[in-house]
Amino acid sequence: MAITSKVVYQGQLRTECVHVASGQVILTDAPTDNHGRGQAFSPTDLTATSLATCILTTVGIVIEQGRLPALQLEAEVIKRMSADAPRRIVRIEIDLHVRGAQLDAEQQARFERIAHTCPVALSLHPDIVQDVRFHYHT
Repeated sequence: MAITSKVVYQGQLRTECVHVASGQVILTDAPTDNHGRGQAFSPTDLTATSLATCILTTVGIVIEQGRLPALQLEAEVIKRMSADAPRRIVRIEIDLHVRGAQLDAEQQARFERIAHTCPVALSLHPDIVQDVRFHYHT
């Protein structure tokens, strides 16, 4: 099996993550409320953001296959952490803005079904609330 990424601890609660196939780099930093500098995505930020990117990518596949019209997609992500120990993500809120075509009820249902069943959505622990709100703009 091929290696997906290599992660190196840089010190001071920062990591450098390299996507092996492409060489792309992501830095992570602990958030300021957990002893870090908050100068990059935190690991939990990446988890929440991964849900949004997976939704958009999975819908994009369906658009590319011609099963939905061309759309402009944008997501705003809010990650909510537990107030008490242990620290964990308790809720991910995503406002998903859809522009570019008027979707009928069947297309909207397909779109929303895809969003709720993308691989990341199905991989997250069921205790994490996934609040995905759809905003259809013409």
